[in-house]
Amino acid sequence: MEITESSISRRTLLRGAAATALLLPFGMSLASCAAPGGGGGGAGPAGEVTADNPFGVAANSTVDAVIFDGGYGVDYVENAGEIMAGNKGLDGVTVKVSASTKIAQELQPRFVGGNPPDLVDNSGANSIGWNTILDQLEDLSDVLEADNLEGEKIADTLFEGVKAPGTFGDKFAALNYVLTTYGVWYSGSLFEENGWEPPQTWQDLKALGEAAKAKGKYLFLWGKEAATYYQTLVVDSAVIQSGDDVRLPLENLEEGCWSHPTLQSILTILHDLIASGYVKPGGGGTQFTQAQSQWSLDQEALLYPSGSWIENEMKKTTAENFQMKGVREMPLDGNATTPAGFMRAEAGEPFIVPSKAKNVAGGKELLRTMLSKEAATAFSKEKLAPTVVKDTVPEDGFGSTALLSQVEMIAAAGSGTFTIKSFNLYGMNSDQLPIWNSFLDGKMSVEEITSQLQALTDKIREDSSIEKIEIK
Repeated sequence: MEITESSISRRTLLRGAAATALLLPFGMSLASCAAPGGGGGGAGPAGEVTADNPFGVAANSTVDAVIFDGGYGVDYVENAGEIMAGNKGLDGVTVKVSASTKIAQELQPRFVGGNPPDLVDNSGANSIGWNTILDQLEDLSDVLEADNLEGEKIADTLFEGVKAPGTFGDKFAALNYVLTTYGVWYSGSLFEENGWEPPQTWQDLKALGEAAKAKGKYLFLWGKEAATYYQTLVVDSAVIQSGDDVRLPLENLEEGCWSHPTLQSILTILHDLIASGYVKPGGGGTQFTQAQSQWSLDQEALLYPSGSWIENEMKKTTAENFQMKGVREMPLDGNATTPAGFMRAEAGEPFIVPSKAKNVAGGKELLRTMLSKEAATAFSKEKLAPTVVKDTVPEDGFGSTALLSQVEMIAAAGSGTFTIKSFNLYGMNSDQLPIWNSFLDGKMSVEEITSQLQALTDKIREDSSIEKIEIK
């Protein structure tokens, strides 16, 4: 997953949209330039609707897909494109896949200009803020109601909760493809060699930090572009401890939300770990994959908090026999108010179909192909991560200990999972990064980081140019 500090704000996008609106006939808006569904954008005829072509993709048309080139690459979409091209029900349809690491910068002009791609993986720190384009996206409910390539209704083949992270208000605008588990990752072989146990609560971390220091290692490390991985760890851990009492105030930008006692207790422990020398210093000047390599290849630190993309992202720079494993993010202590196994697990890699695309039907058909058992199994085998399609990972996890950990965490959680939307929804990551880099480098107190994070939250809440969406 590539992470940078830049982002496109709602205000920036609206300025471009306003300029374009001056060129439109009176009474038209950017959102109304094209009729949703079918061939999209009114730009060409739709094909015949059949069992093999449920969205009516036009014959000999091209599907233009722009995919975030991060931890999972783009070849999995290319594979789905090849499967789609072999569909006998689609006459001469081809798929063009373009890789991008700067989705917002590269696609903002296309959205404003009314010629967006047919399918977009709106992922990475350079993704487009959801509140800027919601009215320009297709509702994807009809994709879930369609049959997959194997003849099963797609909705019946997916894990529970797939719609939640991509639903804004009443609109299911993004179909998230990869089932991402958020956890703390470690080397199974290193822990076994030293007789260590992975932490179960934040109370376990001091003793583990002391054990790491005795071996000339650190407990944690970080890289500058991924400093907010520790925000994810802190916030998710607080939600695991105290549930919606923590989550909802943060999600809805409430005054004082960062001062919740559980958040404060976890921040205090993390601050103490930093002050005790258990966190490797200098991460603010280290590129994030370099820092991750210090963990996975050099084994300078015991633990690394991340989403489950970490194994695939670092597979070329991981020590032999590392045996990567993971546990869920830790509650504060043994008195959590949430059920056993409760964790953050959400569908990630959000795919969208712009309503003004030239080939809306083609974008939806490519998504339908990606949700087939064939394409989803191929993804899990190659990327060592589960998709939202159930029953595509065998018992041996394709030989991946990290993938087996993910399956075990998901099974332990059952329906007890949650997601955090607000940080991405309002494009907060770029402003949060320097705050967390300073805190992790020991340059900021708990009071100071709380004040700065709350000030950023308050600024967004009070900004009348940003549309607020209630999160439940």
